[in-house]
Amino acid sequence: MGAAAVLPITPAGEVVLVRQFRPAVRQVITEIPAGLLDVEGEDALTCATRELFEETGYRHTVVEFLAGYYASVGFTDEYIHLFWAETAEHPEGEPEDGIEVLLRPLEHMIASAKSGKIRDVKTAVALLLADGRARPSATG
Repeated sequence: MGAAAVLPITPAGEVVLVRQFRPAVRQVITEIPAGLLDVEGEDALTCATRELFEETGYRHTVVEFLAGYYASVGFTDEYIHLFWAETAEHPEGEPEDGIEVLLRPLEHMIASAKSGKIRDVKTAVALLLADGRARPSATG
C-alpha cells in the first residue's frame, strides 16, 4: 500500500510537527505529518498534502519530492514517499483530534536528527535529507 509524509516548513523557517499517541509503541511520538496511501486513485503527493492539512491545518504553497525508501525490507514492501513543503504563514484549519501541532526551528530539528534524538525514522530521514538543501520556495 505505501505511505506519504511531508516535512513542512513555515516561511519563518520552522518545521511543523505533529505529536500524537502511537498505539504500536504505546508512546506519544513527535513526527512529520504522514498517512497511508489508502484513498482510491490518490497519488503520494496528493496524500502528503492532504495529510498536512488534515493533521495540522496548514496548507502548502510549494511542495517537492525529497526521497523515498522501503520501511523495512526484511518483512514488508511498504514504500514511504517523502516530500518537503513550504507552508502558508498560519494554519487555515484545526488539527485532527488527538494531535498537538508543534513548531520547531529547522536547524534545531536537523541537529536533533544528527544527534539521534529523533525516534521516528521518516522524520529523521526527511530532516537529514533536507540538511543543506535550498528551501522549496527558493527553487520553485
